[in-house]
Amino acid sequence: MGNVPMHPKPNWNEIRERAGNFPPQAYQFVREGLGHTARLVHGERGESHLEATGTDEGGRHVSGQQLCLGLKDYALKQYGLLARTVLTHWGIQRTEDFGRVVFAMVEAGWMRKTQEDTPEDFEGVFDFDDVFGTLRPGESRLS
Repeated sequence: MGNVPMHPKPNWNEIRERAGNFPPQAYQFVREGLGHTARLVHGERGESHLEATGTDEGGRHVSGQQLCLGLKDYALKQYGLLARTVLTHWGIQRTEDFGRVVFAMVEAGWMRKTQEDTPEDFEGVFDFDDVFGTLRPGESRLS
């Protein structure tokens, strides 16, 4: 997956129809998490290439599984023990939700994919309860 420049005025209604009712913050998180993942997978040159060109040419592609693992790492770095709370607040409760956000961004022209990339790449990559702990609706990590 690679990112491309964001369009200035996203049509959130269209995007939500495709992906679900995820807020703009979830899309920004995935976009930033892609840079984090490219850095993990390809080193600093991976992220800088994505930022400079908006493409994943030159072997800097990350798979759906790699992106999910990178997003997990990014969430824990950004939010620590509150990672599950933040993701749940955005409606992201499993790796398939990351895939729905990614493919909505691909359809909107904000990210690119290869012909081999599919939504199935995001299925069951990890269990949110195992990684972030269990959180019941309305419960906060601060309780």
